[in-house]
Amino acid sequence: MQITRYSKLSYDLGRICVKLIQTHTLFNRWLIPIRMNTFNFIAAGIRTIEIEHATISALLAQLNDSFSKACELLLSCEGRIIVTGMGKSGHIGNKIAATLASTGTPAFFVHPGEASHGDLGMFTGKDVVLALSNSGETTEVVTILPLIKRMGAPLISMTSNAESTLSRFADVNLHLPVEREACPHNLAPTSSTTAQLVMGDALAIALLEARGFSPEDFAFSHPGGSLGRQLLLRVDDIMHAGENIPQVTVNTSIREALLEVTQKRLGMTAVTNATGELLGIFTDGDLRRTLDQEIDLKNTSIADVMTPGGTTLKTGSLAAEALKIMQERKINALLITDHQGQLAGALNMHDLLKAGVI
Repeated sequence: MQITRYSKLSYDLGRICVKLIQTHTLFNRWLIPIRMNTFNFIAAGIRTIEIEHATISALLAQLNDSFSKACELLLSCEGRIIVTGMGKSGHIGNKIAATLASTGTPAFFVHPGEASHGDLGMFTGKDVVLALSNSGETTEVVTILPLIKRMGAPLISMTSNAESTLSRFADVNLHLPVEREACPHNLAPTSSTTAQLVMGDALAIALLEARGFSPEDFAFSHPGGSLGRQLLLRVDDIMHAGENIPQVTVNTSIREALLEVTQKRLGMTAVTNATGELLGIFTDGDLRRTLDQEIDLKNTSIADVMTPGGTTLKTGSLAAEALKIMQERKINALLITDHQGQLAGALNMHDLLKAGVI
């Protein structure tokens, strides 16, 4: 009889719980839209940015001798820069390594947990290790510190705790003064990871400038996409050369020059002397002006209506430079000459478009 009474009590409690859950669910369905309508998203966003802005501003005071020493260590590294960090710091470390590698400082990221299970074999004494940890006490990072020191690899730390284990192990500590996270509970890594990211960029750009890293050097790390094409592609790679160049001699009639323009389909023709030296250019614009003057096309020399000299570019120039000139001067075609002034090629806007420069 007692068992039956307890069973009924359990059944009743169960029904009450179900009702409470159903009521709570219905209440939330009704309440959440109200909360969304009354919550000030913009204020939260502004507060977040203001906190992180203050954190970044505080970094300026940290660009001191420690920063210079860290740059010197990285610049003199004979191996690779190995960046490591756990959790959100690891994600930032991955980005820092990628930025370093693409700006002339060979680098890669190693997960500290994996380092303890074999990936420490990627480290050598010629490398420089950059370790990220907001607290400076991250277990996975601290575990590998004695082994890094044993192999003789210089260690640079990036932490907000100058008295931490990581800071004390490091040859150079980059202190990141983070007063609070942007998270209202001061828990989620926000301000701290922003500070790490900005300090990483400061290191990468300082090294880039110290190396004299040029746009051409940058292009070799970024051969894909429009950026690579703009930085690597030369006019020599896409210009019309040899028999494909529209060209006539200075004594050619306008009529014959028009046939050359039509046949080569570049909207213009170069005008040269007998030795191939460029004297001018005849474009569709010149043709319109010629027709307005009612000139005899058959018996008038092209020399009388051409544009002397014309806009040219030297061989070896970047295709992006050709695009810039065309856009600035509002023209659709360019002639390419060698360094002796001899006609070497021709290209128009369609060639640049086809090559992906535009």
